[in-house]
Amino acid sequence: MKTLSPLICSLGLAVASLLTQAAHAQETKPGDPVAAQKKVAMCIGCHGIVGYQASFPEVHRVPMISGQSAKYIAAALHAYQKGERKHPTMRGIAASLTDQDIADISVYYEANGKNLPAHTGKGRAPSAEVDALLKKGNCASCHGADLNKPIDVYPKLAGQYEDYVFVAMKSYQTEGKGPIGRGNPIMAAQAKMFTLPELKLLANYIGSLPSDLKTVPQSKFR
Repeated sequence: MKTLSPLICSLGLAVASLLTQAAHAQETKPGDPVAAQKKVAMCIGCHGIVGYQASFPEVHRVPMISGQSAKYIAAALHAYQKGERKHPTMRGIAASLTDQDIADISVYYEANGKNLPAHTGKGRAPSAEVDALLKKGNCASCHGADLNKPIDVYPKLAGQYEDYVFVAMKSYQTEGKGPIGRGNPIMAAQAKMFTLPELKLLANYIGSLPSDLKTVPQSKFR
């Protein structure tokens, strides 16, 4: 019996992979926040407790996600699946989710923030030092006015817990090598422009801004 050439085998595998991806994409429907109510049990244990702190691999409050855009939440979960974000707990959770789960959970948390009062007014003006850092990083170009009107898959930053923001920005400096590393090339380039004290200043300012982000206590999910 003749064997297939390596080239033919490779082409066959590539075609099969593309067909599988296409079929998988067709199976994913628009996110359903009602369906997500049965899927968020693993989320509310951390994100449903106000001020809850992660203790491994670094201590910080877990981020508020109610009110973030569905696009951002989906992008973050896919990044954990791919290993671009290396937080061990979140990687394990994301790995257990299907594309449909991610779509459902993402729209759920976006909608969840809309049921709560939005902030009014502008944030306080940054100090001259912080203003220079914001301009150096060109933060508003992606995260929007008052760091609360982001474009595309970027997150709202305003009012997010400052200790989480600091750890997140610092993690981009590791190029994904550490247990909390992140490998996004755009954010890695931005984060590397700053020293740790400068990142701390930025994080403290960001955390002081009025926010549309919320933590909805677990009892309110039911």
